[in-house]
Amino acid sequence: MKRLVLALALIWAHADAGETAQSGLVLSLPVDCVIGETCFVQNHFDHDPGPGFRDYACGGLGYDGHRGIDIRVADLPAMARGIAVIAAGPGRILGVRDGMTDIDVRLIDAATIADRKAGNGVVIDHDGGWQTQYSHLRRGSLRVAVGDIVAAGDVIGMIGMSGNATFPHVEFSVRRQGVPVDPFIGLDAATECGVGGGTLWHQDALASLPYTPSGMLAAGFATRRPTWSEARRGDYAQGAPRRDAPALVFWTSIFGGQADDQFTLLLIAPDGETLAESRNVLKKDKALLFSFTGIKRPGDIWPEGVYRGEFRLYREIDGAPRELLSGRREITLR
Repeated sequence: MKRLVLALALIWAHADAGETAQSGLVLSLPVDCVIGETCFVQNHFDHDPGPGFRDYACGGLGYDGHRGIDIRVADLPAMARGIAVIAAGPGRILGVRDGMTDIDVRLIDAATIADRKAGNGVVIDHDGGWQTQYSHLRRGSLRVAVGDIVAAGDVIGMIGMSGNATFPHVEFSVRRQGVPVDPFIGLDAATECGVGGGTLWHQDALASLPYTPSGMLAAGFATRRPTWSEARRGDYAQGAPRRDAPALVFWTSIFGGQADDQFTLLLIAPDGETLAESRNVLKKDKALLFSFTGIKRPGDIWPEGVYRGEFRLYREIDGAPRELLSGRREITLR
């Protein structure tokens, strides 16, 4: 059978002018996870015709030219545990690819994947000229072959980090007659700043996909200056630090940071004293913000008890700073 070549940068055909047919396609959630808890929408579909970016909610969660929806997990351990990617609607498997390594594209020669940027993936053909594509899947996780018939909800693979990827996710994209379509808008091109009346999502899927301009991916504690690459590997989740640890550092990572966001981190001792504090303002938009605050061990041993890390992010909304995100983590030193 002819295999369909999957690629992130595809040349799309143009739909016939005046297309007015109703979609006939109803999509379920393409992942088996809870959005905002065990997985997160990192990037949306770009509706800005120019060099900028605008998502369906008139926000900035994405990047120029993006033609899909990126649903991610927080880190590599979450990817290893496995999040199923499922068929969003019934159809026939039109194309598959497997065998590509799950690795941050920044760590390899990008030229080696020039014609395979979507990584491991699946294309499903639906009725009415519709197709859905599921990209960057985990190597060895695909459960379908070309020609298979699938129902909505069937598992087709697992979230991975193959191809042109810098974090573990699935890029879910929709096309009609080869033209990219944002499922939040559907064929209702006149919709502005909100879910369109022509949305392709089933009402249950839509209810599970609230628009979130920024979100916390993970947070934890380290015993030295932390790095995002180590946090992403799960290096700081190996149990509570010892009381003789040389330092105690609270760290957090968020997605969707915007210029002028104010963020605060606190490390608080068992007696309520603030041991360390960091207050900063973002100078530019940051797709991923990794920040931390901490202190070296003040004596021979840390006092026993519960240490608390707190994080807050403020953003100007309607002319006033408002708390957009907050979180806390605790760790017990005995």
